[in-house]
Amino acid sequence: MRIKAKLILGTGVLSALILLLAVLGTGYINILKKDTRNILVSNYNTVEYSRKMMLALDGIHLPGGSIHQFEENLALQKANVTETGEKDATQQLAEHYQLFKANLADTLLPRLIRQDLSQVMLLNMQAIQRKTNIAAATADTATLWIATAGTLCFIIAFVLLVNLPGNIANPIRELTESIRQIANKNYAQRVHFNKQNEFGDLARSFNTMAEKLEEYHNSNLSKLLIEKKRIETLINNMHDPVIGLDENKRILFANEAAIAACGLPAAKLVGQLAQDVAVVNDLIRALIQDMMSPGASNKDRSMKIYADGKESYFEKNIINITITPTGETQQQQIGHVILLRNITPYKELDFAKTNFIATVSHELKTPISSIKLGVQLLEKKETGGLNEDQQQLIEGIKDDAGRLLKITGELLNLSQVETGNIQLNLQESSPYQILRYAMDAVKVPAELKHIHLDSQVAGGLPPVKADEEKTAWVLINLLTNAIRYSPEQADIIIEVKPQNKQLLFSVQDKGHGIDPLYRDKIFDRYFQIPGSNRSGTGLGLAICKEFIEAQGGTIGVQTEQGSGSRFYFLLPLIQEQKQV
Repeated sequence: MRIKAKLILGTGVLSALILLLAVLGTGYINILKKDTRNILVSNYNTVEYSRKMMLALDGIHLPGGSIHQFEENLALQKANVTETGEKDATQQLAEHYQLFKANLADTLLPRLIRQDLSQVMLLNMQAIQRKTNIAAATADTATLWIATAGTLCFIIAFVLLVNLPGNIANPIRELTESIRQIANKNYAQRVHFNKQNEFGDLARSFNTMAEKLEEYHNSNLSKLLIEKKRIETLINNMHDPVIGLDENKRILFANEAAIAACGLPAAKLVGQLAQDVAVVNDLIRALIQDMMSPGASNKDRSMKIYADGKESYFEKNIINITITPTGETQQQQIGHVILLRNITPYKELDFAKTNFIATVSHELKTPISSIKLGVQLLEKKETGGLNEDQQQLIEGIKDDAGRLLKITGELLNLSQVETGNIQLNLQESSPYQILRYAMDAVKVPAELKHIHLDSQVAGGLPPVKADEEKTAWVLINLLTNAIRYSPEQADIIIEVKPQNKQLLFSVQDKGHGIDPLYRDKIFDRYFQIPGSNRSGTGLGLAICKEFIEAQGGTIGVQTEQGSGSRFYFLLPLIQEQKQV
């Protein structure tokens, strides 16, 4: 029988029995309700009328007698005759009452009236007992039928509960296990369901699929082996070290360059857990350090490795390998590939460039200073007067000399940064002193453009541990740029305040802002925004970044094109550094 037919039959029978149980219960409840109403309306009311007539009869000779109450209840009783013999008893009661009403002094008639009332009450009490027995029999019958129907419902439900889940779950469990085996490439797995139902159809379709997968796997295995060999040959002939790991950090492969860089034989590297190899090998420990730290970045990083008899520089890049299994939506990580790109020639060229820049800048600084001194001597009246053209030439020479001196100073600072020889004089510095020094330095160019410097400084600022001169240089550079790119008579807002356990310095200008295309490059060396005033070298902001980061701070920019720019940097507060 099909699963669908079984479910329809079982649930249909159970539903029918439940409906029968509901109908029986409702019917018998209505019968009991009717019997109870008959007792209450027909017999109980008569007993109540008789009781009230006896009370009225007892007080009929008292002042303000109860003749009216007796007659009222007698009338109600005449309208409520329901039992056999009750009509005659009621009629006799009425006759005796009429006689008594005509002769209230008669003492025999009240006894006869009481006997009549007792007879009426007896008839109704017997009726109450009889109807109670009928209601009890009805309740017993209802209990029997409802119990029988409930038992049948329970038996059928219990049979369904015992058999139906197993009939459905067991084939599904077996099919799930077979699918898991297929997913693990055990294509010889089969499902054996011979029943002519939905599971039998599913089993036959599954077995057909498994046979086709097995056939496909066997036919493509040789091709996969060839491709694997081709990839291994390609990796082994790469000049850069390459190491592959699985999801458990086990080393799957390492090319010859990687084996040579590690200084270990291939047998002690390939097939081993990277964590175990890292215990005895510093290079592997440095390579997997980022992967072992949760949330670590896999961005390119430079490393210095002793290889080929000399110190070489490599750029490490960790590539995470993820796949989305067929039929699933969540990505699954299956390993990592570590690439080491040899950047030693570029580093050597960079060192040579840096040394050349430092040498040339140092050699140029002395003659440029001499040129400035000569110009200053020419401007003195003691050396003779100058005409207007000569004065203009002197001014041009002085501006060019100042610009060249600034460029050489920036190049010298850059060479210090690139060689790692930044000389920092870290000490307890007052943010008020840094701000005052910077604002005094840019006071003249700000006044020439009628720009107002609005300093918004919080009170009671704690000191910072910083190089006061270089921090002031950074703030001067930001203020100079703000003055250069702001229109005349604009306001530049300088803000200094604590923020997240750091001290914030910010400069807000009213310039044109920075295009989003260049926002991420603004702190790169030699970068200048296309179309801007190219009076500088493009090194100022790059050097600012290096100076701030060397002091443990951060620097950034918030800008929108057409709405000005806000450059800022943060330095750790002195107490935070003491805690560290």
